[in-house]
Amino acid sequence: MLRPRIIPCLLIHNGGLVKTTRFTDPKYVGDPLNAVRIFNEKEVDELVVLDLDATPHNREPDYALIRSLAAECRMPLCYGGGVRTVEQIDRIVSLGVEKVAMSAAVTVDPALVARAAAAVGGQSIVAVLDVKRTPKGTYDCVTHRGTRSTGRDPVRFARELEQQGCGEIVLNAVDRDGVMQGYDLELVASVRDAVNVPITVLGGAGSLQHLTGLFERFGILGAAAGSLFVFKGIYRAVLINYPNRVERERVLAGAQNSA
Repeated sequence: MLRPRIIPCLLIHNGGLVKTTRFTDPKYVGDPLNAVRIFNEKEVDELVVLDLDATPHNREPDYALIRSLAAECRMPLCYGGGVRTVEQIDRIVSLGVEKVAMSAAVTVDPALVARAAAAVGGQSIVAVLDVKRTPKGTYDCVTHRGTRSTGRDPVRFARELEQQGCGEIVLNAVDRDGVMQGYDLELVASVRDAVNVPITVLGGAGSLQHLTGLFERFGILGAAAGSLFVFKGIYRAVLINYPNRVERERVLAGAQNSA
């Protein structure tokens, strides 16, 4: 049964945990394994870990890191970064990862989703759409940390990926990344209305009110955030955090009321 989820998203760069702003200027915020241990204690719903270096540097996923992350995680884990083949996906799943995320590879070969779903099950395949606004005000899916345009419209592409059998879509607004001024609700609405698979929204959350507003408008989905869960206060002091049980119930109530 689908349920709303509040999901920290951890970014890995040069082996460390970082936070970016609009996919640039990565700021070191700590050790990823230590962050996982803290999130374990806070009983988070799910964790997304994305390796920023693998695809731009054309290298394999970091299997040693993935093994360590999966061994530490007490919550469902989604991993992405450098994933291009069914063999890589099968290996990552065998290490204990519940979901494997792909972005650049499926923009080139959307049928990779179907082959991967046939191998490990569609529930384990996540398509990440990194989306930027164009100068004309339209949306464009981008790859390689936002540096390459694909010319793909996110709504049409989301439909195609659903038809190929992906189990989930992560919708990431590049222009909102690290800005902490709220999600791109227009983008979310357009994709949410177009597909039936679960959607996780990323990019822009700066407060629990932003999560509440997302759930109240769209009901059951995943609300993901990076800065919100690694920074605290107006000076953005590094502090791994997550809403407590009472706060979570208050935030998630909007999803139940909207369902």
